[in-house]
Amino acid sequence: MLSKGEAFDGIAQLVEKFVLYLKLEKNASQHTIRNYQRDIWRFVEFVDNQDSGVALFADINPLIIRSYLAFLKSKQYAKATIMRRIAALRSFFRFLCRENILKENPCKVVSTPKLDKKLPVFLDINEIRELITLSGNSSLGIRDQAVLEMLYATGIRVSELTGITLSDIDFSGRAIVVSGKGAKQRIVLMGRTAAEVLQLYLANTRPGLCANPGEYGHQIDKVHNYVFVNSRGGPLTDRSIRRIVDKYVEIMAIKKNVSPHTLRHTFATHLLDNGADLRTVQELLGHVNLSTTQLYTHVTTEGLKANYRKFHPRA
Repeated sequence: MLSKGEAFDGIAQLVEKFVLYLKLEKNASQHTIRNYQRDIWRFVEFVDNQDSGVALFADINPLIIRSYLAFLKSKQYAKATIMRRIAALRSFFRFLCRENILKENPCKVVSTPKLDKKLPVFLDINEIRELITLSGNSSLGIRDQAVLEMLYATGIRVSELTGITLSDIDFSGRAIVVSGKGAKQRIVLMGRTAAEVLQLYLANTRPGLCANPGEYGHQIDKVHNYVFVNSRGGPLTDRSIRRIVDKYVEIMAIKKNVSPHTLRHTFATHLLDNGADLRTVQELLGHVNLSTTQLYTHVTTEGLKANYRKFHPRA
C-alpha cells in the first residue's frame, strides 16, 4: 500500500502530464491551465479530508464526484464556479482514460447545474458613437479613441487588443491578425473609420508616447512592436484598457453596466441587427462553438419583441 507522500507524488506526476497535454496538444491558455491545476488540487484536498483518504484516481467513482458537487453547493459557490471545477475534473479524468490509467470517466454520469442565461449588455448606436467620440484631441485622447474604435469595430477581446503588434496590421486589406484564446490566431476586419483612427494614432501619437522619458526622467528601454502604448511608451495592459473604458463610461453617466467586453457584445449585436449571418459573426468573434454565438440572437429577438410591443397598435 502506498504511503500518503507516495500517493501525492503520483498525483503530482499525473497532473504535470495533464498540464503538458493541455499546453502541447490542446493549446490551452495559461489562464485555463492555471485554473485547471488549481481545481484538480482542490478536489484532491476534498477527497483527502474524507474517510476515503487521499485521491488515488483509480478509486474515484461517480459517488465521490457527487459528494464533491454537494460540498461545493453547501459552500454556496456560484454556479459558474461549480461548473468550471467539474469541467476541470471531467477533462482531467478524460485524459487519464486516454492514458489507460482509468477505465471510465467518473464524471461522465454526473450532471452539473445549468447556468441561468443572462443576455449580454450592449450599447445602442447613439451610445457607442458618444462613447467613442468623448476622448478629445490630446495625445492620450487620440490613443483612447483608437482603443475604443478598435474594440467596437473588430469585436476583439481586451487580451487580443493588447497583443496586437505593428506587423499584425494590414491597412490595404483593413485586416488584423490577432491571437485569441489558446494562442489561436485568426483574422479580424476593421472598417474604414477604425482604420483611419488607427493610422492617425500610429502616425501622430504613438511615436511621441514612445519617446517620453521614464519615471526618473531618462529614456527607458521600450523597444517593442506593440501597437497600443501607455503615456511612457510601454505596452498597454488589460487593466489599462479597462481603466480607459471606465473613464469614458463615467463621463457618459450611463446606467448600463459597461465593461470592455460590452463593446464586443455591441459589435456582435449590431452585426446581427443589420443582417449578418450567425456563422460570419462566429468567425469574427473567434467562437469555437456556434452555440456561444447564438446567445446574441436572443438579444436581437428581445429587441424585435420590444419594437413590436411599442409600435403595433394591438400588441
